[in-house]
Amino acid sequence: MQPPPAPTMFPTPAQIGAAIRAARERAGLAQPLVARRARVGIRFLSELENGKPTVRLNKMLAVMRALGVGLIVVSGPGPS
Repeated sequence: MQPPPAPTMFPTPAQIGAAIRAARERAGLAQPLVARRARVGIRFLSELENGKPTVRLNKMLAVMRALGVGLIVVSGPGPS
């Protein structure tokens, strides 16, 4: 069994979207199926994967749950 992947920092919406798309593709799932499982529209999922900065957090988390991925919030030094 492989160890779980190390947490990754995502400073931009585009990087979060790319990570969600990669998780979906690794799972071999099509957008319509993930959207249905997460109870979001295909357009929302497409916008999320393309890094739209104004997506709704609750919907993003629903997509992440449908893909079996999580979100870790880490505190650290603030902006310089």
